[in-house]
Amino acid sequence: MTTIEALRTGEPAQQTGPPTPRLTWRQKLSQWDFRFSPYLYFLPFFLAFLLVGVYPMAYSGYLSFFSWPRYGADHGPGVGFANYAHVLTDPVFHKAFWNTIGIFLLSSVPQVLIATVIAGMLDTPLRGRTWWRMSVLLPFVVAPAATALIFGSLFADKSGLVNEIIRAVGLPGVSWHSDRFASWTAIATMVNYRWTGYNTLIILAAMQAVPRQLYEAAALDGASRVRQFLHVTLPSIRPTMFFVIVTATIGGMQIFTEPRLFDTNLQFQGGANYQYQTLTMYVFNTSNSGTDPYPRAAAATWLIVLLIIGIALLQFLVTRHLQRRAER
Repeated sequence: MTTIEALRTGEPAQQTGPPTPRLTWRQKLSQWDFRFSPYLYFLPFFLAFLLVGVYPMAYSGYLSFFSWPRYGADHGPGVGFANYAHVLTDPVFHKAFWNTIGIFLLSSVPQVLIATVIAGMLDTPLRGRTWWRMSVLLPFVVAPAATALIFGSLFADKSGLVNEIIRAVGLPGVSWHSDRFASWTAIATMVNYRWTGYNTLIILAAMQAVPRQLYEAAALDGASRVRQFLHVTLPSIRPTMFFVIVTATIGGMQIFTEPRLFDTNLQFQGGANYQYQTLTMYVFNTSNSGTDPYPRAAAATWLIVLLIIGIALLQFLVTRHLQRRAER
């Protein structure tokens, strides 16, 4: 009886070929190694991520619905959304929110634009391309604390080099630490200095993957370098640009080191009037406050998470809309 006849009648088919040899223990072990060993390789990462990433996030979300005395050994009774309400109605949180948005716009937007332009220049046949490409990454290897200290000295109100140059051309010095917009500009300059080269290399890697035939075809059609960049390069690297924008958004919403070290006030509250306190600084200061420090800090943390997710979704929708509009 053949296999087709066996399927029709429902009876087992007769094996006509040679019998399949039984696998030895070593062959079975080799098969198991081939199937399951890749999962074992990255399992330690996910276990560590669950332990130090997911668990603290989940516990902070749980903790945000309880009270907790500052020196208590355990959390108190549940308070519902009271901690979230306290944070959302706190005037300091409002200042920290707008400070973060302002620093984020002053840092992320110029940072992505400058990184894209520099990557476009490095994508051309320059002499010593490797040296130029590696040199843009040098600011990224400088420790954030060192960067903040250097720029803190440059933007010092009385003895800073920037104010000395401004006064040398006859203009009044800028109060970098007391003026709100000036402090945002100084902090955004630190962020741009450190992260522009990093984003440049990511965008450059995407540009290197664009087929050169597209540029040759555009050149044959008479397109200039600028038109090739705008109509060939940028559409081809759109997914990478979205990745860079999202990572810049996450970094901008979590900025802490630069404003913290820029603060010369011994209370480290982001200026005497909270003029450059960011959201992460607000979380840090709230966790050291007197009333329900940990639950309120956890509530503020989750509000930051929701804010980042909201901005990332908005960027995704805008990018997808622009992509569909370009494909029409």
